[in-house]
This record gives sequence, C-alpha cells and structure tokens, in this order.
Amino acid sequence: MSEVAMSTPSSTEPELATRSAVCISPDPSRVITKLFVPGEEVPEFESRTAAVITRVLSLSEDQVDDTLARTLDSFKGRHRDLRGTFAGHFETISHRIPSELRVSASRRLLIGAYFTHEYAIEGAALCNPSMVAHPDQDGLADDQTRFVLSARAIGEGHLSCIELRTGVVGPGAEITLDPMTSVAVLGNARPPEYDRRLFEAVLSAHADDDEVAAFLHRNLPARFTAADLDRTLGNLPPGLTPRRGTHRTIERVQWIAACTYDLEFPPDTQLSERVLWPTGPTERHGMEDARFVRFTDNEGVASYYATYTAFDGFTVTPQRLHTTDFRVFHATQLSGPAAANKGMALFPRKVGGQYLALSRWDRENTSITTSPDNQTWSKPVTIQTPASSWELTQIGNCGSPIETDDGWLVLTHGVGPMRTYCIGALLLDLENPQRVIARLTDPLIAPDAQERDGYVPNVVYSCGAMRHRDTLFIPYGTSDNAIRFATVPIPALLGRMHRVPPE
Repeated sequence: MSEVAMSTPSSTEPELATRSAVCISPDPSRVITKLFVPGEEVPEFESRTAAVITRVLSLSEDQVDDTLARTLDSFKGRHRDLRGTFAGHFETISHRIPSELRVSASRRLLIGAYFTHEYAIEGAALCNPSMVAHPDQDGLADDQTRFVLSARAIGEGHLSCIELRTGVVGPGAEITLDPMTSVAVLGNARPPEYDRRLFEAVLSAHADDDEVAAFLHRNLPARFTAADLDRTLGNLPPGLTPRRGTHRTIERVQWIAACTYDLEFPPDTQLSERVLWPTGPTERHGMEDARFVRFTDNEGVASYYATYTAFDGFTVTPQRLHTTDFRVFHATQLSGPAAANKGMALFPRKVGGQYLALSRWDRENTSITTSPDNQTWSKPVTIQTPASSWELTQIGNCGSPIETDDGWLVLTHGVGPMRTYCIGALLLDLENPQRVIARLTDPLIAPDAQERDGYVPNVVYSCGAMRHRDTLFIPYGTSDNAIRFATVPIPALLGRMHRVPPE
C-alpha cells in the first residue's frame, strides 16, 4: 500500500482519536411554529376547533387588538414573519367560520395565533451529525476548509428533524463553529417534476395492480408534473375501476407523489437558520440520521446527497435528499431490495460505472449495494459481520466512505454489552469495494466518562466524517446529549488497521 504499511494493533498503543473541546449542546430556545389544533391529542373527530373559534369571535374588537398586540410583542424576535404564520394558520381552519360572517384582519390573525404553538426542535436531544465540505470555499487560508454540519434534532414526542450548521476546520486540527442565528426557518414544500421510473419501481415492489401500472406507463411521460398525474388518473378507463386492487394502487401512486417533494428556503435565510421538517407521509414521525456526502459525477460536477431514515411511527424507510446549495432540496423515496431499514450511505462517486452505497438492510451486518440510477438498489452483498466483542449485537456504517490512495475508508459503529455504541473503521478496495482490505479490531472511539450519560446512554455515533488534508474530522453524538468532535491522522489510522487476508 502506498501511504503506510499496515500492522497488527496493540492495546498498549496510544489512542488515535484526539477529542476536541468544541461541543454543541441542545438549545431549547431553538423553536419553530407549528399548527396547533386543540384536541389533537385525541382522534380528529373530537377536535375543539369550533369551540375555540366561537370564543374568539365573541371577543370585542378592543379585546382582539389588545390580545394580538400583546402576543406579537411577547414573541417578537423569536420567528420570522409571525403575522404571516398566523394568517396561514387562519386559512387552514377558516372553513370552520360561516362564509357570510365578516371577520376583521386583526381577528383573523388572532384566530391564527390560537391555532399556533412553538415547538422546541432540540428540546429532547441533539445527535448523529454528518460533515461535508461547504459549496463555498472562498476567503479561506490554504490550510482551511469550510464545512456544513447536519444534525438530528429531537423534540417533544421524539419527533426528529434535520438541522444545518457551518464552520471552518484548520489550520491543523482547529475547529471553529460559526455563530448561530436567533431564529429557525422551515422551507416551503412543493410538488417536483416526478420520475416515472420511481413510481414503477415502488408499484412493482408492492405487487400493485399491473393494469393500472401499465396504463400509467403508457400515458405518463418519463418526467411529469402533479397536474399530469392528476389528469392521467382522471382518465383511467372506467372498466378498470371495479378491478380488485385498483383503488389501492391509485392510493399508492398518490402516496408516492406525496413522499416526493422539493423544499425551498427563502434566499435571504442563512444556512444555519434552515430546518428540514418532516413533510411526506413516510416522515410523519421524523427525519432521522441524515448521511450527507459530496458527490462528484463523471464530468467533475459536485453536488450533495443525503440518505436519511423516514419514520412514520411504525415503519422506517430509507429516503434521499439532493441539493447543490443547501437552499433547495429534492426529497425522494428509494426502491429495490437494499432500500430497507436504516443506515444507507452513498459512495462519493461512481465505481465501475455504478452508484454504490453501504447498507444495513438486514439490521445487523454491513453490506454493499449497487444502482444504475441512484434510485433503485440491488440486493446487497454482505462485506462485514459482527466479529469483535464490542460489536456483537450489530454493526453498521457511520457515514459515507472516504477515498484515500489506499482504499475506501469506512467508519463503522458496533453495539456491544449494555447496548454500548462504539466507532470503528474498515478499509475497502478502491476498485472492488466488496473486498475488505483491513479493519480496526479495537474501537476508534468509545464513550468516555463525560460522554456516557444522556437521553440514550453509552452511545457515540456519527453519520459522516470529513477529510481535511491528512486529518479525519469526526463529528459524533454523545448519548444523544450533545455533539462533539474528534480528529484522527489518516496515515496513523491506516497504519493501525489489521490486514484482512484475501479469501
């Protein structure tokens, strides 16, 4: 191997990872506004919306003006365009107000305020970060790299969203975080241009009605809009309607469309203000553990992908984000045998003309899967099974592979006794990543005394590290209580790995 000679690790050797003093703790003042429907804690048909509206309508105009003014003053500076939020929430429930009743502008806003509440996105936990080079590297010294950090923020009800932060690494092992903004902003979701192949792949995986699928294939273009889809479904031949499964297939098509969306943030927002909030039906209970990667295509053009876990409260589904600027994101489902369970992580470029990803589709082993289109993923090939004492419960990746001259460097996680999570490492062949060249037999990072207590004890976990020259910068969650950083010299890490004999 070109960079280092590999040797068998020894327990007497010094630790490879150097922990940084930089720490990001959960901030309960990071709040967003959400629609609040009184009574929503019980089935929707018991909503108290009508009763609340009746009470607000009974207020005098002076009471309305005074209450609205006090509310706006009390929450001043905590949100962007609070009046716009109130107006939007009023429109959401305005069907409860008799059409002939004239409601003043102030009363409309106040009604909207009664149907709004704050949600502390980091109120319960902050964890599972990934780290990639920022698309803007202007204004830095030679030994510096600007980065984007994603994090899983968890609030009331264990509902997860994705946050973004920025900073700079270098010179050397230095880490500097940019100041956070005082407000958090949600993006505006809209229907995208759909890809017919995704619909066909998902319908096929669920064994939905072939006749309906064939009709859609015949009548929808390869790329189509929401209006195209509505028009095509509306033209479904009447003879297909009585068929068993037709309505289920139509619902599946509409569900696929709802899970696929574009998310756009206002141009004047800072990157660290932006919060990716669950939007599609598969995400109802959260967007978890985004593994961002800077992907370079065959023409040398870079963009960013993130695989993440969508959770609807019952089922976990791997999905994908794509962006070029971290302002506009495209969210879509994935399909194929490997699109199951948690922990997919994309390679940063094609290998052998194929997209590659790490997968933990079977819940306990590390596998590799391929795709011709970065959407439909083949049956995975297992490359690592639990072997060491600290990982016998299950293993998986800690983010996308990092390319070195010696091979693909993969950070792994392993779960051992007392459900303790540790971080390890593998090295895969550059041309044939299904072949493991070397591995650490001992953990690279294990929870220390300051890291073991938190929302989920005894856990260190990362969703993706970043290479800066010959140093690996690893952001990692500590027991879902905070985010910390460690640096590892790549030559020393490779040198500590134990060579795996070829089969």
